[in-house]
Amino acid sequence: MTILSSLKRLFSRPESAGELEQLAENFHGVFQYDFEDETLLLEALVHRSFIRTPEGADLNSYERLEFLGDSVLGLIVAEQLYLRFPEYSEGELTKLKSLLVNETSLAKIGGEAGLGEIVRLSPDEERSGGRQRQSIIADCFEAALGAIYLDGSIEPVREVVNRLILSRVEDVQADKSQINYKGHLLEFLQSRGEAAPQYDVIDETGPDHRKIFKVAIKFRGETIGVGEGAAKKEAEQKAACQGLQALRSRFPD
Repeated sequence: MTILSSLKRLFSRPESAGELEQLAENFHGVFQYDFEDETLLLEALVHRSFIRTPEGADLNSYERLEFLGDSVLGLIVAEQLYLRFPEYSEGELTKLKSLLVNETSLAKIGGEAGLGEIVRLSPDEERSGGRQRQSIIADCFEAALGAIYLDGSIEPVREVVNRLILSRVEDVQADKSQINYKGHLLEFLQSRGEAAPQYDVIDETGPDHRKIFKVAIKFRGETIGVGEGAAKKEAEQKAACQGLQALRSRFPD
């Protein structure tokens, strides 16, 4: 079945036919997969909020497919990194895998496929900014992988993962914004017998669907870094980056 036929079942508005064709083209252009079982694709595009609406009462949410897709994705990425980087330690493989399959990375790919536009949400979830929420787009991407696995087994999933995720290994390694500064800072302190730092949200601004968080990081009761971001995790990473720079000057190797 084509993605367009599935979308027509989820979108009941006739005036959206041209829009649906464009969304279907975006999805297929990224995943490059045609489903035999349309119901799997439908399920991969349904958020749990939508099944509580009258329109979605007879549907299942994508959560079970997300669970499956997450596992299949992890297996394929772990296998390929193990084969590609025989010189890497377990810790190095784990860090690289986390950079490739973290929420930010998966949401970026899912966004390119237009998942934020085609996932079915309740009106309340949509009004709260659900179509732009990274967690929803990333989860929907994993659900789509789970649906492809059930529909066509592991090989088409492997092709998708190789093309969309593993092809970005070099870019991810070179992208400083992907560095886990919180993890590096914790390792830095633990190696010197120091306790873990403390992260505090010191300010929140903006409406609920566009909040900006400001986080301070404290070491021995002193603020050593401050970061801002659209998510607490992003703000914490930026604060940790500042904190790590500050502590490196105090504890030279």
